[in-house]
Amino acid sequence: MLVRKAAFERLELARAHFDARYNLTPDEFRVEGELIAIGPLYDEEALGALTGELETLGLVYFEDFVEMSGNWPQWLAMFARAR
Repeated sequence: MLVRKAAFERLELARAHFDARYNLTPDEFRVEGELIAIGPLYDEEALGALTGELETLGLVYFEDFVEMSGNWPQWLAMFARAR
C-alpha cells in the first residue's frame, strides 16, 4: 500500500498503530520522500482491512492512497515517488 505522507500526517495517524494492527516489521512500514509504503501484507484479508480502515479514517482511495498488489520475483525492485 502506498500512502501520501501529507495525507497520513494531516489526520495525525500513528505508525505504531499500523505496526501493531498488521504485525509489521521495520521494513514493512517505510517512509520514502513523500510516500509511505506499507507492506507487503501477507494475510489475504489484511489488504482489504487496511483499505477499509484508511477510508474509515478519512483517506480517499486513489487520491490519498493506492494498493500495489502483485507477486514479483525477489530480483525485481520497484521505485515510486510522489510529485
